[in-house]
Amino acid sequence: MSLHAALAAGATLLALAFMLSTLDRYLDGRGRHQLVWTISLAMFALGSLGLWLGAALGWSEWTFKVFYLFGAILNVPFLALGTVYLLGSRRTGDLWTAIVSLAGAFAAGLVVAAPIAVPVAVQVAVRVPGFVPPPAIDPDVLPRGSEVFGAGPRIAAAVASGVASIVIVGGALVSAWRLARAHRAATRGDAAPARRGSASVSLGRLAVANVLIALGTLVLGAGGTSNSVLDAMDAFAVSLVVGIAVIFGGFLLTNGPRRLADVAPWYPTLVAPTGSTHVGAADTSCPDRADVRPTGTEGGVVQLDDRRPRSAADTAGLEDA
Repeated sequence: MSLHAALAAGATLLALAFMLSTLDRYLDGRGRHQLVWTISLAMFALGSLGLWLGAALGWSEWTFKVFYLFGAILNVPFLALGTVYLLGSRRTGDLWTAIVSLAGAFAAGLVVAAPIAVPVAVQVAVRVPGFVPPPAIDPDVLPRGSEVFGAGPRIAAAVASGVASIVIVGGALVSAWRLARAHRAATRGDAAPARRGSASVSLGRLAVANVLIALGTLVLGAGGTSNSVLDAMDAFAVSLVVGIAVIFGGFLLTNGPRRLADVAPWYPTLVAPTGSTHVGAADTSCPDRADVRPTGTEGGVVQLDDRRPRSAADTAGLEDA
């Protein structure tokens, strides 16, 4: 496997792993922005998969269309929707989600229906007498949109990625500036003393998160400018892996760790103070201990009522005892 194919495979697996993580956070009730980020990462994975197949097997019409649609048109606008949900109201986010979804469906129709300007079929390994296979684009070369598509898909890619990148970078910088200003106010003592410490940590984390999301977007957009250093496909694949990783780091910082109070304990409450009349309830979070119930105390020792089912041999042993 070539280097660019391996990098594209790594980007695909990273995007899938990150997608599952953001999906889990959304199902955990962490916010609508996690849902649109999950959709965006799924599109990153599909675009990376198209790049992987094109680099490993050679470009066909549909591998390039999958790569172009999900990697160059749709993923960044849905990434920008997360910024809209973070900075605006849910109603504003829902409105722009509907607009972006309709525009994305129109762009998908353009790409699917667009004729291919040059043949991009995979070479046929078996030679058939009298049949000349169409020429294939070298799998070591990343085709440009202008070499494959007409004006429609290329305009859609330029508008979608350009406007969405402005939203992401601008929104991230503005929110980071606001959060940093509030953080400085909290550390100076302008905030309420009781909330100063927790607010300071939260604001600082969110400021760094927004900067990381903007930085990752810039890394993704800069993939084409590094062609002077690396090969075209290598440059794009490297920027894809690094950009996705940096953006996901920003995703993780937008939410703090789950509170310990939200995590159910696995152990039952078995110890009671001497003379206490309060008896804890059975802990149903652990199947092996769900039927072990404290029934009271005698001399400071907790008496247990073990209601787990017993075999005939266990019962006989208890009677002999």
